[in-house]
Amino acid sequence: MPVLAIDQGTTSTRALLVDDGGARLVLSRSHRQHYPAPGRVEHDATELLADIRACLDAAEGLPVTAFGIDNQGESCLGWDAVTGEPVGPVIVWQDDRTAPVTDRLRADGCEEMVRAAAGLPLDPYFSAAKLGWILRENPEAQRLHAQGRLRLGTTDAFFRDRLTGRFETDPTTASRTSLMNLAHRDWDPALCDLFGVPRDCLPEITTTTGALGAAGRLPLTASVTDQQAALHGHGCRAPGEAKITFGTGAFALALTGDLRRAEGVLPTIAWARAGEPAVHALDGGVYAASAALNWARDLGLFRDWADIAAFDTAPAIARGLAFVPALAGLACPHWDRRARGAWMGLGLGTTPRDMVQAVLEGVAFRMAEVMATMEQAIPLRDPIGIDGGMTANPWFCRFLSAALGRAVFVSAEPELTALGTAALAAHGAGESLTLPRRGELVEADPLPADWHARFAAARAAVQGFGASSSAPG
Repeated sequence: MPVLAIDQGTTSTRALLVDDGGARLVLSRSHRQHYPAPGRVEHDATELLADIRACLDAAEGLPVTAFGIDNQGESCLGWDAVTGEPVGPVIVWQDDRTAPVTDRLRADGCEEMVRAAAGLPLDPYFSAAKLGWILRENPEAQRLHAQGRLRLGTTDAFFRDRLTGRFETDPTTASRTSLMNLAHRDWDPALCDLFGVPRDCLPEITTTTGALGAAGRLPLTASVTDQQAALHGHGCRAPGEAKITFGTGAFALALTGDLRRAEGVLPTIAWARAGEPAVHALDGGVYAASAALNWARDLGLFRDWADIAAFDTAPAIARGLAFVPALAGLACPHWDRRARGAWMGLGLGTTPRDMVQAVLEGVAFRMAEVMATMEQAIPLRDPIGIDGGMTANPWFCRFLSAALGRAVFVSAEPELTALGTAALAAHGAGESLTLPRRGELVEADPLPADWHARFAAARAAVQGFGASSSAPG
């Protein structure tokens, strides 16, 4: 049964027709990125909704009987329950305007309470502080709240409200807010009070799959966060199976089955399919992956992706040059927003090519830190599936394998997120979808321990500089 998968991501919205043979692109629309102030990243909610509607319109006449949608995860907004109009822009997951709020809560000793209930550290990455900011700083949100008309939620709840008339979210997305109690899979009153988010303004938490309403004639049968969709698309089903997606940021997920906790990585819900127990996972991210490479290209360090597909020199780290990709702070397992990116070991002989090589290595080293932390909670199975734009670079894939000290399976399927969303949508419609698995196994000798130590020293240095700096952002 062909199903439609709508992949609503950070930079574009894409519709794909998926069946057992794979995915076929129906429509792709990019949307604008807004940076109104340092540390702020926004999207236009009406533009995103229009793109999704265009995707549904493009599927008219196709042999589709259901659709699924994946979302950005932590991006969120407020809107009018009566008119459906947003009260302001979407505050994107990359936005760190609420860092002073999470810093204050940490100083007040609240982090342990948040970790215990939601499984998440205090960080502006997650939606709770953003949603509290909307109510606190937006006069229209305050007016609507006083009238009982304010709705607050992640982007999926907005889309589903406007498309199906049902104000709902799913557990994978709710688990990224810092407002859902992981054990109970419901909004936690104490967390809502802590972040200043009225519980009655939040959507109902349903399942990831099932009868989730309809957009016109087409039933919605799956709603899921993009990274969990990619995990499903990789074919991960057993505890210890893991994937890493190298997009704007790099995000790893490893299935645990039951709820597991480990210092530095995040317990989350992988999916909660209708009629089945919820499946849990561990999550860890690096904020800047492809974003770091795009930034380096914008600086003029290279022109074309083919220029950095191979290097005829020893790794930059072996020559004393390291790059820490903390361009938006450090995520897992350090959770330090004050850290900023830096090259360490620059000399008069350093070339732009050396600097780009160090950027690629820095992303790999950071992901090695994430996976090593995950392994403390659950043994990981080889190979680890990888996908995303950076995995088109063969040199990076080999260096990543060496940094991880294990084999990686480089997926040749460019639409894993959509495939996972489609497979979940098929399940929600009472069908099954067998996903193709195409790719290449890459395995390299592990890197010397002193190279890891050298990178760790560079990472600690940027953290020390961030802690001592009074610069904004």
